[in-house]
Amino acid sequence: ITDFYEESAEKIAEHLSAGRMVAVLSEGDPLFYGSYMHLHVRLAHRFPTEVIPGVTAMSGCWSATGTPIVQGDDVLTVLPGTMSEFELTRRLADTDAAVIMKVGRNLPKIRRALEATDKLARAVYVERGTMPGGASMRLPDKQDDMAPYFAIILVAGWSGRPAALGAET
Repeated sequence: ITDFYEESAEKIAEHLSAGRMVAVLSEGDPLFYGSYMHLHVRLAHRFPTEVIPGVTAMSGCWSATGTPIVQGDDVLTVLPGTMSEFELTRRLADTDAAVIMKVGRNLPKIRRALEATDKLARAVYVERGTMPGGASMRLPDKQDDMAPYFAIILVAGWSGRPAALGAET
């Protein structure tokens, strides 16, 4: 894939060198797990660049599902589902709230890591959350381990607090 980004950056550079303006569209935020960042690091030091921030998939998903993710001094950790099960488990144990990106075929190990850290009950599975036909459900209610690339898991950090449960603080 490195060759693809090198070739693409050079094709864009040709247009920029010729004085043309170039726009690159990106889903989500271009500098947060975005493919655009591979072009940006190859071109921004050579040409004037303006990056327009986008709505990240995770913030779009927690808004679409109505999932308050953190409050107060909660720590939010964003994890790629591609990391090892050991590392996922360790990092989930050390955080209040989590967003797990790049779920895809990694769902079985993600589920095990959430179970091992007692966070499975709080996990919300979101598939194509900011796209037409998006869907969400509590992860424990998901019967299979199939997930598309555009799936994430949200684990709210504040859900265990008395105020979140309707009790007085």
